Amino acid sequence: MTAVPTTPPLDASPPARVPALAVSGVTHRFGDRKALDDVTLRVPAGSFTALLGPNGAGKTTLFSLVTRLYDNRSGSIEVLGRDVRLQAAAALSQLGVVFQARTLDLELSVLQNLLYHATLHGIGFAKGRQRAMEVLARAGLADRARDKVRTLSGGQMRRVEIARALIHRPRLLLLDEPTVGLDIASRAALLEQVRSLVSDDGIGVLWATHIIEEIMPGDRVVVLHRGKVRAEGTFDEVSAMVEASSLSAAFLALVGEQAGGAI
Repeated sequence: MTAVPTTPPLDASPPARVPALAVSGVTHRFGDRKALDDVTLRVPAGSFTALLGPNGAGKTTLFSLVTRLYDNRSGSIEVLGRDVRLQAAAALSQLGVVFQARTLDLELSVLQNLLYHATLHGIGFAKGRQRAMEVLARAGLADRARDKVRTLSGGQMRRVEIARALIHRPRLLLLDEPTVGLDIASRAALLEQVRSLVSDDGIGVLWATHIIEEIMPGDRVVVLHRGKVRAEGTFDEVSAMVEASSLSAAFLALVGEQAGGAI
């Protein structure tokens, strides 16, 4: 894997008018199947935005386009105003990602996993170690730095993945179904950790989920179904769009599938 070129950091607090993520008119196909259909959405800087949709809605495909695992051949995708195709290094340097599939090396220590990621971002060993211990301390895992990853619980592994995604100090964090397989307590702890990044550090978060209970009043919501954005707005705005009494009812009306919990 090649290292991500370093770029001058953006201002710690980018202007509010520049969204953390702007996706405009993006369509993506796999052969004859249209996985995304003219998708447009925004993640404002310093916001918690939930990308809500059932399995197969296109959430993972969208993440793959934002992170350049796939090439977007239509529309545009910008991270903090940087086009991911035209300014890939600058855009990706401001992006942290936690994919649905676990990507930690189980045989390495927690610290070694973070240091490897720091190296990919052009961060020297000393600074990388310092940052690794800082993000682990914030995640409550500094005492596990030298433990092999395989000794951690599922919830702890997810917290390490978030810490790793933050080591290069991004301004946008993408999380694809991060609570899959976690118990209720671990899920709540993970949500609390991520929400603190929004409230305390002003990081923009796009949290992909199919679990309505993970969304709170005041969150922004994008409903994605069969590759199309069905609604976008605040928790209350999305509910009001279809005159629904709750987000669960709004989701049911928008996508015509059973909602009300894990979808």
